[in-house]
Amino acid sequence: MKIAILGAESTGKSTLSDGLAQALTEAGSAATAVDEYLREWCLAHKRTPRAAEQAAIAYEQARRVDTATGIVVADTTPLMTAVYSDVLFADGSLYPMALAHLASFTHVLVTALDLPWVADGYLRDGPAGQSAIHERLKAVLEQNNIAHAMVYGRGEQRLRAAWAAVMPQTEGADAESRTYQRWMSGCEKCSDSACEHKLFQGLTTGA
Repeated sequence: MKIAILGAESTGKSTLSDGLAQALTEAGSAATAVDEYLREWCLAHKRTPRAAEQAAIAYEQARRVDTATGIVVADTTPLMTAVYSDVLFADGSLYPMALAHLASFTHVLVTALDLPWVADGYLRDGPAGQSAIHERLKAVLEQNNIAHAMVYGRGEQRLRAAWAAVMPQTEGADAESRTYQRWMSGCEKCSDSACEHKLFQGLTTGA
């Protein structure tokens, strides 16, 4: 099983990735959390990457995912690099590679914007940049018919929501989550009682 954790900056991807990998391992399924290479790159170079440096970062992220063992929980995939290249540099050239790589994943989870934005020096652009990346990511997933689940909640709530999505047959997953087929998200907060926002809100609150 390969699980992709996608999302904009400051949406809890790393925490969710580590927590989900640990939970899977504790349940008896050895899992590996693959860290986001972009953060490592930025800390090493003390800056964010330029347009011409994006491709190398995407391919290194893919390599790390592909060489991981056990159940793989990836804290981002090349698709996030492609989205950032598109939004920041108007460069969509990484999409074919990134989408092809994403097709190898069993589950695609997207972290919602329900956590408070936290500054992290030059590694984060701000709430406006976060929102732009989030909206572009959702559009790319929908336009390419990539089924995914939006994950809401804080701390253990978010982890439980992710668990219910990727392990729908286990105890604690309700009837709605057992029908999870990596559905397409239509919107985040609409009036449709069956939409993924209300489903995951119910999962995280126990409703």
